[in-house]
Amino acid sequence: MATMKEALVRKGVQVSIVDAPIPAINDDQVLIRVVVSGSNPKDWKLPEWFGAEGSPGTNEGDDIAGVVERVGARVFEFKPGDRVAAFHEMRTRGGSYAEYAVAWQHTTFHIPKETSFEEAAAIPLAAATSALALYQRLRLPQPWDPPATPAPGPLVIYGAASAVGIYAVQLALRSGIQPIIAVAGRAKDYVASFLDPGRRGDLVIDYRDGDEAVVKALVDALQAHRRRSGPGPVYVLDAVSEGSSLPNLGAALRQVLGSSSSSSDGDAASGGSKVTFVLHTAEPKAAEVFPAGVERTITTVGDVHQDAKDFGYVYFRYMARGLQEGWFKPQRTEVVPGGLGGIETALRNLKEGKASAVKYVFRIAETAGVQG
Repeated sequence: MATMKEALVRKGVQVSIVDAPIPAINDDQVLIRVVVSGSNPKDWKLPEWFGAEGSPGTNEGDDIAGVVERVGARVFEFKPGDRVAAFHEMRTRGGSYAEYAVAWQHTTFHIPKETSFEEAAAIPLAAATSALALYQRLRLPQPWDPPATPAPGPLVIYGAASAVGIYAVQLALRSGIQPIIAVAGRAKDYVASFLDPGRRGDLVIDYRDGDEAVVKALVDALQAHRRRSGPGPVYVLDAVSEGSSLPNLGAALRQVLGSSSSSSDGDAASGGSKVTFVLHTAEPKAAEVFPAGVERTITTVGDVHQDAKDFGYVYFRYMARGLQEGWFKPQRTEVVPGGLGGIETALRNLKEGKASAVKYVFRIAETAGVQG
């Protein structure tokens, strides 16, 4: 049986590289020789939450960029040799922390020649999350529809420098949503480079100024928009969904929309306002701090492998077109040396909050024992 190198992540942010069988595929899947794998914060979080003591660990990689090795019988868009990126189905066999990975054809897309493997590896999971958040949870206008007049908004993106946040910024711009009120920190200038305060009224708020200042800035910006445009819904994507993001957003919305505990009063004040979170753990706290009438949802990226397969199919191809046309840009990347041997360092950096507006990626060919 042919084998490959595979990295397993276990509780305590420990990574082991093992020899494993090259995974098989079914009729609707693609086997990809991984050139570059991307990483995500969930890659260390899931083993912490669900990993059993003494477990050898699991291959947590879900962002794939590489070359098609083999396709299933019902795969019609791809052939061996194609340059592709893909979102691996989380917590299933064949993850991207290996020489070969498995993806469903509906979450696989061609990499335009203008895009490198390193850039492509930064896209799938985070970009799918941002699209689901904006268009399925917040129900904002699709980016291929003509912009409404007046444009829908405001849209608050808390954690705008994260991969989810920066992809949401770009899709929101494409949809004509304005203003975008972005909350970021060390990488605020990077976020600001996408925005237009003068023409669109966009704003970047620096969370390093402290919680009180963040809440005040949010309130001032939202109230200023309401003075210009009148009452209307506020849309919020919390791409952090832990720490101070929930209480800060809740405090701001209570001041802007009202803090009535009455459902009918709250519904009237909120005017259809919506907030979506990227972590399930946010909901208990959110119920305490957000005003009544604000619709709260969780954005679960795994939905593109469940009930939102058609959505995933369309958006991955749409974003590939955006890469080719230049209006959709990958999150900035940092190649961690050592291939699979660099995963533990990267995940520890993610856990310790050392990454700022950057995606850690790994060139598999740099792994010890892998033949280039």
